[in-house]
Amino acid sequence: MRGDALVADLERRFVTVRDPVPVGDAVFDMLRPRAAEDLIDEAEFEHDERLPYWADVWPSARVLAARLLGERGAEHGVRRSLLELGCGSGVAAVAALRAGFSVTVTDYYDDALLFARANCWRLAGREPDAARHVDWRAFPDDLGYFDVVAASDVLYERPYAELVARAYARTLARGALGLLADPGRVFAPAFVEAARGLGLQVGEPELHPVEANGTKQQIRLYTLRR
Repeated sequence: MRGDALVADLERRFVTVRDPVPVGDAVFDMLRPRAAEDLIDEAEFEHDERLPYWADVWPSARVLAARLLGERGAEHGVRRSLLELGCGSGVAAVAALRAGFSVTVTDYYDDALLFARANCWRLAGREPDAARHVDWRAFPDDLGYFDVVAASDVLYERPYAELVARAYARTLARGALGLLADPGRVFAPAFVEAARGLGLQVGEPELHPVEANGTKQQIRLYTLRR
């Protein structure tokens, strides 16, 4: 489906808003569902406690997106490859495309992938190079390796600490950069321990103050290397 047709289809199927999201010195006019609560499906929650966290733009995503805007997405005319684990509505993917990366977005929600594709088309002039439904509990073998692997605020359940660490270990190319933005979730230390146990180097996190909805937060930005 073409980008303009995709946007029209999402605006027909969902009650949407266009949310101005500060990203560094830029502002992204993100298309997203009006309220995540409207999307809660009791059957899905009963099946695997699935909740539509993707429909909100979290402060950690803004910090990750700002970092990606400052990265070199291409070298000597060749695009570097970037994988996002849990793309949500696409704020970090938009930044990565604007920086010149070849972008693969993944999410557990198919609707998140659609909104990410639509926002990339609207705000970066092109869709991601690939969009994949990915369940970290059954991680695919064919994603390959990437120059940058990025995620934001994905450690909100205990099992995700090891699952996300394994996802980085399976997709970071040698010499590649891993980025994870986290608002101080209680399971972040378990993620760091799991990643180091898998042979990855995890640096001390950079602290980034962010204000959202009248509340100030300190977002921790971790870097990972193989």
